[in-house]
Amino acid sequence: MEYKKNWFKYVVGFVMCLLIRLIPFRPPNIEPILATQMPFSRAYGKLAGFSFAFLSMALYDIITGKVGMWTFITAGVYGLLALWAVDYFKNKANNSWSYAKFAVMGTLAYDIVTGLSIGPLFFNQSFVEALIGQIPFTALHLIGNVSFAIVLSPFIYKFVLENEKLETQSLLMLFNLKKI
Repeated sequence: MEYKKNWFKYVVGFVMCLLIRLIPFRPPNIEPILATQMPFSRAYGKLAGFSFAFLSMALYDIITGKVGMWTFITAGVYGLLALWAVDYFKNKANNSWSYAKFAVMGTLAYDIVTGLSIGPLFFNQSFVEALIGQIPFTALHLIGNVSFAIVLSPFIYKFVLENEKLETQSLLMLFNLKKI
């Protein structure tokens, strides 16, 4: 199905991910960013996908007052995952299996690059300590990302991105507002 890029949907998806990340006492590696980023990257392309991912990470650090050099590493690597997703999903079906496979590869790539670099580079942590500490973090990260990818990603693509009833003009008509 061919559809128009709807920036209202993009912004709502972005804001929802940010709000979920701001939930107090939430495990830091259980979040819907990758699961939301995959369908948006697939549908909106490289610039929008990269921006979604990069800004999701960077704005969270800004809002929570935890900006550091790691912000640029984590945001940059997440942005690169979005670029990879655009190419990966070009010829893939919109199904749970495609999203789950990418979630596994993307999570492992992200955690290897960020988890094994930030501690040793910025906090004088040994590589072995970083590796040992990364194992439980990555296990939880995989559980969260794969679970969200299986359920959320195909849903977002089919029932949000492809849904004409959620187009800006349709929503404005629903609330009896004129075209802006």
